[in-house]
Amino acid sequence: MSEPEEPRAEPTDPRLQAGLEHLQRAAHEVIAASRALLDAAEDVVDDPRAARSLLDLFGSVATRTRRSPPHRDDDDPPVQRIPVS
Repeated sequence: MSEPEEPRAEPTDPRLQAGLEHLQRAAHEVIAASRALLDAAEDVVDDPRAARSLLDLFGSVATRTRRSPPHRDDDDPPVQRIPVS
């Protein structure tokens, strides 16, 4: 026979309750995102054309990220450091 479970204490601090609710919503979002990724992975496995489109998408993203940023003509750094005493 198993021991009876102790009753769970309800959070009394409203900030704690709000934090727990946010974490729960975030967990549901992670689960939904995971399901969407698994659905996309299943489409790629089932349809080679989907795999090709996905590779084309990744290729275009990679091409955009490889482009160098615009050249600055001035020698000033983009951030000015101001000493604070």
